[in-house]
Amino acid sequence: MNISSRALMPVRAALAALIVAGSVSLIAAPSALAKPKHQLKIATLAPDGSTWMNIMRDLDKAVQEETGGAVGLKFYPGGIQGDEPIVLRKIRSGQLHGGGFTGVGLGTIAPELRVLELPFLFQNDEEVRRVHEKLGPKFDAIVNEAGYTILGWADVGFVYLYSKSPIRTKADLSSQKVWLWEGDPLAEEFLSQAGVSPVPLSITDVMTSLQTGLISSVYVSPLGCIALQWFTRVGYTTDVPITHAMGAVVVSNRAWNKIPEEHRTTVKRLCDEHFAKLRVATIDENAQSRTVIAESGVETVVPPASEITSLREIGNEVATAMIGGLYSAELLAEVRATLKELRAETQTTP
Repeated sequence: MNISSRALMPVRAALAALIVAGSVSLIAAPSALAKPKHQLKIATLAPDGSTWMNIMRDLDKAVQEETGGAVGLKFYPGGIQGDEPIVLRKIRSGQLHGGGFTGVGLGTIAPELRVLELPFLFQNDEEVRRVHEKLGPKFDAIVNEAGYTILGWADVGFVYLYSKSPIRTKADLSSQKVWLWEGDPLAEEFLSQAGVSPVPLSITDVMTSLQTGLISSVYVSPLGCIALQWFTRVGYTTDVPITHAMGAVVVSNRAWNKIPEEHRTTVKRLCDEHFAKLRVATIDENAQSRTVIAESGVETVVPPASEITSLREIGNEVATAMIGGLYSAELLAEVRATLKELRAETQTTP
């Protein structure tokens, strides 16, 4: 497959959260200000060089300026503090104050959040935005009860299957050697219901495993697929978004509550502003990434309508199976009721 450096430049410049299928990425900006009295140390897996990073640099600068240098954000990019389980351990021990996490890491903190990543739950980005807008306070409270404060949501985007051979049917999917992000109960349940025996791996082992043939299919957002270079090892993408992957930056309540209340209000306001910009940028860059992947020679496969219906039925089965294990029946019902109301407003067919 051939792809021009010029075509990749805007996407490489947007290496984002992701995760991937996600992951969120942050880095501290140099500042002429003295070291803040209250400095939140936040770790992330993703590398420098993205729009996400530029926005977070602006956030840190704005926080320091508007708090008179009292509060700052110090970020550790590129996984230098370890993967998500290690970062969580460091937060609990006080070595770090927070992290940028994917849905897998957030689910470790508060399993209920995974209701937002159920297969085929959302149809478009506007639904995601509206559900966060309406139910955000509830999810903030759930995370707070678990001992953390959400600084901002940094959604990864819609996730697609990428594979070495075309996946048009459920039978095609079950014949694949599909990667499973190690420790993700939601993806494991979906693949199990689809008749797949997945290959559990950490995200850092995926590229090598694609090269060696240990796996033949991955699931990830388009931007993540380029950021991780996985698109160079596949030939097909299935044009059905399996789920919408979330991400967020959180800090421990212990660290957050040490910041004076008036500064917390300022930081939260600035976070709301900057993460709103980030959501818009991520949507745009995922769209750009889909174009770049197609231009690289990766063929888009469209399953028959009957197969898409079958996959959606599996999604409903997964939603039911996860009740009690990840979230309550009441929370699932509330999310679905919210979506039903939104779709009635726009006359969107479920």
